Amino acid sequence: MNMKSSIKKRGLIAWLALVAVALMPLAALAQTPIKYRSNKYSIQDDVQLGRQAAQEVEQQMPLLRDGQVQNYVEDVGRRLVNAIPSQFQHSEFRYNFKVVNARDINAFALPGGPMFVNRGMIEAARTEGEMAGVMAHEIAHVALRHGTAQATKGQKYGLLAGIAGIAGTILGGPGVGQLAQAPFAVYLLKFSREYETEADILGSQIMARAGYDPRDLANMFRTIQQQGGGSGGFLSSHPSPSDRYARINREAQMLQVTAGSRDTREFQTIQQRLRGYGRAPSMQEIAQGGQRYPVGENTGNYPENRPVGRVEYPSSRYQNYSIFNGGLQVSVPGNWRQINDGNAVWFAPEGAYGQYNGQAVYTHGTSFGVAQTNSRNLTSATQELLNGFAQGNANLRATGGSQRTTLDGRTAILSTLTNVNEATGRGENVRLITTQLRDGRILYMVAVAPQGERNFENAFQNVFRSVRIND
Repeated sequence: MNMKSSIKKRGLIAWLALVAVALMPLAALAQTPIKYRSNKYSIQDDVQLGRQAAQEVEQQMPLLRDGQVQNYVEDVGRRLVNAIPSQFQHSEFRYNFKVVNARDINAFALPGGPMFVNRGMIEAARTEGEMAGVMAHEIAHVALRHGTAQATKGQKYGLLAGIAGIAGTILGGPGVGQLAQAPFAVYLLKFSREYETEADILGSQIMARAGYDPRDLANMFRTIQQQGGGSGGFLSSHPSPSDRYARINREAQMLQVTAGSRDTREFQTIQQRLRGYGRAPSMQEIAQGGQRYPVGENTGNYPENRPVGRVEYPSSRYQNYSIFNGGLQVSVPGNWRQINDGNAVWFAPEGAYGQYNGQAVYTHGTSFGVAQTNSRNLTSATQELLNGFAQGNANLRATGGSQRTTLDGRTAILSTLTNVNEATGRGENVRLITTQLRDGRILYMVAVAPQGERNFENAFQNVFRSVRIND
């Protein structure tokens, strides 16, 4: 090859390289680069702290128990998670998505992946893309590890306290006030603007990769403002610079939307379903009302999935369960199903559980839960727990007073009550057994069965005697 042809060949190669660059997807060239912030904590710290905070949230917030809505939100969430750029993927993270039965327009995600989406946000969005935009923004916070990055900046206050402040700041106070301590929240809010911008940028990129138009995220801000949500919820807990709407739109112009965006008809179906449930409570109302009764996981759709089916007698064969991360072992009839919800676990037979007016209801079964009370005196703490259960339920009444007993060798209190089940209209007997854990919290067992049905008495006694506490 002579010198002249060599020069021509190099010129051709250079030209081809230039053409190749010109033909590359615009997103590969122009999208805004994002980097991790300084973070002294491990991936496992994110996972552990997020799990702990999620348990607190599930104790204090009413989760929406609708299989169709839950599956739909999880489907959208999984699509977005799969679109996280590889450099921000963490195999240890466990993204999961739960819907809170609250009308405030809000959503938040915790370190390691737990996300909570308010029903009000789904109802407020005009399209699936707007809902997905909020979710993508929150996923971006998790993927960028913003929680522990902010805790790193606030490390002089300690890791757990820092995360508590973050959780309280995100949630906005009512209903989860004990998660937040003001000094941490104030300190961590100092960095929220730059972190929110990063979440907007990465969230836009995730949306485009998942087949959504990133401009829907920007549009959601205007949708919230138009619907009167600008003074609380997502906008108030996510401070934004004045050009946030324009910034997202500029990023959107640099991105290629992956083909295959979903039809929004399913989204409209979900919205209609939610609006058929009646008015959801506000976060303020949830905070004031407290949890009246331990709630369980729904296995069907409400509001018409009442527990009115035939209920089998308890099986004579028992099955052992370990719950609360091994903190409690118990044996229950083999034909009872375990139904989990945060710090409460129900065991009930088929046909004995369902939904009514947006609430999980049970006609037969037993549950275990852990509650934090203001008193470390067992008698006072039990009364406080009873008062909480009775809030908003005028039919729940104490009968026969309380008596001392033991649970796994520990001092316990047995309280007998009556109630009228709101789903069936039948009277029922309720027994509450409480004992104190070493850390001062109350472990409680609830047993419920319709009045006049004595077939469950022996089963309840056997369950009671089988309890083993490991704290």
